[in-house]
Amino acid sequence: MTGLLDDKVVVVSGIGPGLGRSIALRAAAAGADVVLAARTESRLAEVAKEVTALGRRAVTVRADIRSDEETTALVETTLSAFGRADVLVNNAFAIPPLADFADVDLKDVRRGLETNVLGTLALTRKFLPALESAGEASVVMINSAVLRHSRRTFGPYKMAKASLLAMSQSLATEVGPRGIRVNTVAPGYIWAPNLQWYFSYLGEQRGITQQDVYDETAAELDLRRLPEPDEIADAVVFLASPMARAITGQCLDVNCGEWHH
Repeated sequence: MTGLLDDKVVVVSGIGPGLGRSIALRAAAAGADVVLAARTESRLAEVAKEVTALGRRAVTVRADIRSDEETTALVETTLSAFGRADVLVNNAFAIPPLADFADVDLKDVRRGLETNVLGTLALTRKFLPALESAGEASVVMINSAVLRHSRRTFGPYKMAKASLLAMSQSLATEVGPRGIRVNTVAPGYIWAPNLQWYFSYLGEQRGITQQDVYDETAAELDLRRLPEPDEIADAVVFLASPMARAITGQCLDVNCGEWHH
C-alpha cells in the first residue's frame, strides 16, 4: 500500500488496540500523516509512537464524537497542525445491548444511535469545509456485517448500522459535487484482541480450546479463516486513495466470504 496516500492528512476516530490502530498504521505506511482521536488518551499515545516510527507525523486528540465541544477541538487541532484534512475515517462506534426489540430499553437504543449515527454525522459535517478545500477528499465509514443478517438480539445494533449506511449513501450524493467521496467498509469477524478473548471465553465454557472455536467459525467462511485488522484497514486505505477516485456511495464487505452482497 506504499504511496497510495502520500502526504495526505488522514483523521481516524475510534482509535483502539484493534481496527483503529491498524487503520492509522496502514494509512501512515501508505504515506499519510495521521490525526488520532479517541476517548482513551493512553491508547492515542501508544499508536502515535507507532505512526512516527513509520516516518510520518501524528497528532492526538482526546475526543468523544458525541461532544460538540470536543469534535470542534478535533477539527481545529487538525487544521492547526496540518492546515488541511484529506480523509476522514469514522471508526468510533458503540454496540447497544444485545436484546430483542420487544425487550430492549429504548434508552439504550437511543444511546447506540447517538454514537453510531448522529455522532458520526456531526463529526463529518464539521470536517466538510476542510475536506472540500482539500480537493479530492474522502470519507470512509466503518460499518458491520450485522447489515447482512437478522439474528435475534442484534436488532438494535443492525438498526444503528443500517441507519449509518443510509446516511452515508445520501451524504455521498450531497457532497459528491463538492469533490468529496463517501464510502463504507463493512467488516465481519475481525481476528483482534477482543474477539480472541471472546473465543477463549467460549472455549472455556465448552471445554475446548480457542483454536477449536476459531476452526468451527472459520469453517463457515468461504476462505476458511477470519479477517485480520490490517486486511480491513487495507480496504479503508484503498477507498480513501486515488485508486478509488470513481467510487462513491458504495459499501465494501470484508468478511472472508461469510456473507455475500
